[in-house]
Amino acid sequence: MARAFKLPDLGEGIHEGEVLSVRVAAGDKVKEGDIILEVETDKAAVEIPSPYTGIVEEILVKPGDTVKVGQVMLTFSGAEEAVPVKKEKLEKKAPEPSKPVEVKPEPVRGEGPVPASPATRRLARELGVDLRMVTPTGPGGLVTADDVRAIAEKKEKVVKAPPAAVPEERPQEGRPFAPAAPQLPDFSKWGPIERLPLRSIRKATAKQMTLAWSQIPHVSNHDVADMTKLEAFQKKHKAEIAAKGGKLSHTVFALKAIATALKAFPRFNGSIDTAAGEIVLKHYYHIGVAVATEDGLIVPVIRDVDRKSVAELSVEMKTLADKTRARKVSLEELQGGTFSITNVGPMGGGQFVPIINYPQVAILGMGAAGMKPVVTGNEKEGYRIEPRLMMPLVLCIDHRVLDGADAIPFMRMIVELLEDPEQLFMMMT
Repeated sequence: MARAFKLPDLGEGIHEGEVLSVRVAAGDKVKEGDIILEVETDKAAVEIPSPYTGIVEEILVKPGDTVKVGQVMLTFSGAEEAVPVKKEKLEKKAPEPSKPVEVKPEPVRGEGPVPASPATRRLARELGVDLRMVTPTGPGGLVTADDVRAIAEKKEKVVKAPPAAVPEERPQEGRPFAPAAPQLPDFSKWGPIERLPLRSIRKATAKQMTLAWSQIPHVSNHDVADMTKLEAFQKKHKAEIAAKGGKLSHTVFALKAIATALKAFPRFNGSIDTAAGEIVLKHYYHIGVAVATEDGLIVPVIRDVDRKSVAELSVEMKTLADKTRARKVSLEELQGGTFSITNVGPMGGGQFVPIINYPQVAILGMGAAGMKPVVTGNEKEGYRIEPRLMMPLVLCIDHRVLDGADAIPFMRMIVELLEDPEQLFMMMT
């Protein structure tokens, strides 16, 4: 008797994972709860426990394999309530959905270039129209944009996909049309090349960034904060926080400043629901902090930032960052963020424009703080040039939800709170 073990549902929106390691071998005896696999999904490495007590009969995956939720990975014998599982049944693929009925017209012209303007050719590529199938109406046999649109409309009416052919993951409402990327050239013609698999964190990042960039119309607002007073405060209390296991960084103070600003400007803590035509405002303040790892960027989330002290955030952020770099962060700790921060300052990075973490509507990019000559004072008391510790900031917003008129006061509040630690602590709620 054998029982199949399938990749379980590991969280909302998770459809597949990569096998990092297989902790058992065929013939091993395992108990319910023993760790049998390690799978990476949505940027987190997850240990998978055995749901059965029994003997591992067959292992159907290996490290490096990409498995989908519901796919059989192992079979067990001697498991309670076992049911017969035939190998050929496990390997049998699900029936492919019926394909749409497509009418393919015969080309109206033979091989060779089709007379058309560059704009018409681009339109044809975007609409998936073969120019050789188009009957030209322009002078001298020229294919016009209207000719291409007419074929596209006809094709859309003729090609009707039955309900079974609808893919499981549909494009979201309001998503801009994204034509398929053109085929790459053969780079090896010009010299030696190497191919690396797009997997793990890089694959998840590529997917998320493509989604964010295609969905969100980005607008950026640039500013600079005088961190001189905050730096003095930080140095004064650095050892005290370190003794508690934390790290008092500029990011910790930015967390508190942002949580305060989010309460004053609630739309920055929202998401847009294009299908419903609504803006979703969250009344909780969970802020994601980008962490650079050897495998790529991961954004764990610190929850309820508004309710925690600077000391508590210093300890929690260091603990969470260490877990993330060690690939021990859980899926739950990567989800639920309402706003994000990315700080390239520790790496020496200057001003940069980050990409919003979809479905959030804003992100703050922090650069390296450095000593700059700054004009201080006023006309009455006189002006002077002083060395000040200045940090560049860039706020990116979703222009569907927010405008520049929203971004400027939001950013100014953050800057003013960072520049004056006393005001920051007075306004914290």
